[in-house]
Amino acid sequence: MAEIIQEEKGKKGGKRRPKKHGTRIDMTPMVDLMCLLITFFMLTTAFSKAKVMVITMPEKDNQNQDKNQPQISAFRTLNIILSEGDKVYYYIGMADPKKPPLPALVKTNFSKDGIRKILLDKNRDLFTKIAEYRDKRVTGKIVVADTTLENEIKKMKRDDKKGPIVLIKADEKAKYKDIVNIIDEMAICNIASYAIVDMSPLEKDMLKTAPK
Repeated sequence: MAEIIQEEKGKKGGKRRPKKHGTRIDMTPMVDLMCLLITFFMLTTAFSKAKVMVITMPEKDNQNQDKNQPQISAFRTLNIILSEGDKVYYYIGMADPKKPPLPALVKTNFSKDGIRKILLDKNRDLFTKIAEYRDKRVTGKIVVADTTLENEIKKMKRDDKKGPIVLIKADEKAKYKDIVNIIDEMAICNIASYAIVDMSPLEKDMLKTAPK
């Protein structure tokens, strides 16, 4: 703030002369304002960043498409199909027209009693094992670093031979948010093996007759 010039009183009946002061501006409020603006712009920039989920997909090789493919146990295979209107369907096993009858699509949703409950039921052993290991660390029964904790959980997932192998499939009408939601469910339920694959023509026909 600039200082105010005060008038100096002269002698009685004499002429008043203003007292001259040097101009000085107080910059303290300006510094405070600059700090507030910098903080504001830093926060708004961080909040406005787009949230991106990176999904690494394998490259397709049409020449070797049928060669050296891993064999998947039908009993452990859980197929999840996403469609329009946030609809979720699933079936267990493999849909093979040469081995009738075809599995029926079961309709569910993203609630805790929907697809999450199904995943937890199929993955109960591994989920319980990881949860108990985390609880031991929280209660102080074991003392390990964060990197050791993550490495141990990864090892549990690699060694798991009972949990489900989830194949995630989406038709042309499914929304991107449904893909994000189902991948979140994989993390919540500690699913060790899952992949995003294309729907087969047979599964597209099955979806047409599925319950709406």
